Amino acid sequence: MVESESNTVTVHDEQTPLLIVSKPKKPRTPLPKLQLAIAIFLQIGEPLTSQSIYPYVNQLIRELDVTGGDDRKVGYYAGLIESLFFATEAVTVLHWSRLSDHVGRKPVLLIGIFGSMVSMLSFGLSKTFLALIVSRCLQGLLNGNVGVMKSVMGDLTDTTNRAEAFALLSLVWATGCTVGPLIGGTLSHPHERFPNAFPSPFWKSYPYFLPCLVVAIYLFSAFLVTLTSFKETVKKKERNHKRGASDNTVNTLAQADDQPPTDAAPVKFRELLIYPVLLSVSNYAALAFLNLCMYALLPLFLAMPVEIGGLGVSPQIIGLALGVYGATTGAVQTLLFARIVRYFGERNTFVFSMFSYIPAFFLFPVISIAARSFGVGWLTWTLIGLLVAFLSATDLGYGCIFMFVTASSPNKQSLGATNGLSQMSVSFARAVGPWLATSMFSFSVEKNILGGYGVYAFLIFASCFAVGWASRLPKEGWPEKYDHDDIVSREICGVSSP
Repeated sequence: MVESESNTVTVHDEQTPLLIVSKPKKPRTPLPKLQLAIAIFLQIGEPLTSQSIYPYVNQLIRELDVTGGDDRKVGYYAGLIESLFFATEAVTVLHWSRLSDHVGRKPVLLIGIFGSMVSMLSFGLSKTFLALIVSRCLQGLLNGNVGVMKSVMGDLTDTTNRAEAFALLSLVWATGCTVGPLIGGTLSHPHERFPNAFPSPFWKSYPYFLPCLVVAIYLFSAFLVTLTSFKETVKKKERNHKRGASDNTVNTLAQADDQPPTDAAPVKFRELLIYPVLLSVSNYAALAFLNLCMYALLPLFLAMPVEIGGLGVSPQIIGLALGVYGATTGAVQTLLFARIVRYFGERNTFVFSMFSYIPAFFLFPVISIAARSFGVGWLTWTLIGLLVAFLSATDLGYGCIFMFVTASSPNKQSLGATNGLSQMSVSFARAVGPWLATSMFSFSVEKNILGGYGVYAFLIFASCFAVGWASRLPKEGWPEKYDHDDIVSREICGVSSP
């Protein structure tokens, strides 16, 4: 039989192989919209929980009189509160993620959501610095969802549609970073700001309970949605059944492509420590370190008086500023991320995002000098707008590095462990970042290092190092070892690509 199409002649006879070994460009697999929407709804709870405290945490430290009235020392204690969550999360997140490979994602997600809900209510009811510390540690210990959710996204996608899916994951974080600070900044001190709606003395005694309660209510709704509507993405019996049905086909493809078939079981921990995983994870940690340094510094910088290098604005203005930053980032992620990655590639986009930290950190002393010279006016806020633009560019890196980490996994059954390892490393970086950045801010001011701006010089140097490390990632991304297996399994089971 002879077929002709576009001047190309194809001859089919008894010698023609049944399986074509050539690798045409794959069509995009449709995204599972309902499950993806549920995953997005659950994930929003993460940034809501972490970001809602930023507008008021510095004022809270002042009101508890932890520093003895010395505003220059606020950074030490605020950074400690922000870092402890990530420090305790680093201890358990790998175990939660590895557990999700064996018992499924859903049970671990439910435990994590419940832990976040309890810790937020406890934080709002805390009256001492020690109680604040215990609340944040409780959240970090019980919550491994930040790693498990990335595994869920990996379960629901493949290489043809991952850029669009991870753009949504970045949008989720941007949404939480928009709404979270607005909740924290707007709803703190409700007894003073909304006396008719909150006349009870309770709200005066617990001025930060309302924003914590609102976040806890969202988490409770996420718990119910997970319990009733989320479908488990790790089904061992079904996966083994599919693998048995497709063994012959997979082996044929593997022999043709000189690639060994993927293993059916998660690999041991030491087998995760391969070059693609380590390079991807270390770049993720570098991005997270710089990002948390930035996010810890920004509200501190906005809250501190002008004379010690800040802008001296209220928690409400801080919440609004952080909300604008989150909204801008969300718009960039939604409208541009997938297009940018497809045009420039994953590595180039990631390198650009890391480079954007250099001008972003440089703008802090520029803004401070402008505020001291001309007051907090139009010039200051114009420069802050420029800072927000650079920060939106830095956030492009998250979607890129998520794809690198996902593709670096030794096999799909080890995706949870791979994400757990990455999240553990990132949690250590995030534990160090906020405390180091805010402490260096206070130390620079107290010791007048580089005019009080020493912290920014250090972070610019760290950003330069991170750009060099990012350039070591492969230009075309890591090849996924289990990609052939996924495609064959879908076709064997009657799920074809469009």
